[in-house]
Amino acid sequence: MDDGNRKSTGELFEELVAVMARLRGEGGCPWDREQTHASLKRYALEETYELLEAIDENDDSAIQDELGDVLLQVLFHAQMAGEEQRFAIGEVMSGLRDKLVRRHPHVFGDERAADSGAVLRNWEKVKALEKSSDGAQGHSLFTSVPRAMPALARAQRVGDKAAGVGFDWPDVEPVWRKVEEELEELREAAGTGEAQHRVEAELGDLLFSVVNLSRFLNVQAEEALAGTIERFHGRFAHIERELAARGKTVSEASFEEMDALWEQAKTLGEGEKAR
Repeated sequence: MDDGNRKSTGELFEELVAVMARLRGEGGCPWDREQTHASLKRYALEETYELLEAIDENDDSAIQDELGDVLLQVLFHAQMAGEEQRFAIGEVMSGLRDKLVRRHPHVFGDERAADSGAVLRNWEKVKALEKSSDGAQGHSLFTSVPRAMPALARAQRVGDKAAGVGFDWPDVEPVWRKVEEELEELREAAGTGEAQHRVEAELGDLLFSVVNLSRFLNVQAEEALAGTIERFHGRFAHIERELAARGKTVSEASFEEMDALWEQAKTLGEGEKAR
């Protein structure tokens, strides 16, 4: 492990902030100087996904590197805000410190939390008080769930928050029934020639009920679907390789031929990987 030339974390952080300021300053990097908060949005998203991929691969070296890239985005935005005299990186850090202390009264205060469920309830209670004291108008339990999140992940977060205040089924059995009910309603809408928006709405209801089921099964819906996509990709790649060995492409093969190779791929474990 690199010890950072035995410098303290604070010293290294100050050097990093100085490097960012240099890149944005006179005589710095033309590309860095041209960026805005809006132009960097896509990079924040890309770097986050690359970090998630590194975590899935359980690759410490990659995780370390991607964490650095995510930190770069934080420093970049804070530097630009500082140049505009809006806020600086120190305010970002002190704000985060204060928030962590406020939202963990069972650690830094007198409250008690017997389990993680109590911790989450305390977190939401303190968060609601913060919003109220800030004079936030129209604050909802779900206000803090970003609309830009992938739909499955957002649905699960909304479900988690609703469950956190007691709006949830008592156990998994009615959730199974809800999934079956929504599937039947979708089948009916699609089979009777309902308008496309009705079919879309019923499909959305089914997906949301499946996400709720995933909560009760302690599965992250987004990760479950990502795993299925990876398996599909791996198995289809097997079909492509086997057909290529026969001098064929997928467009030249019959469904029956591809289906047989698909079953072969499943038997061979193609597309499977340790998670």
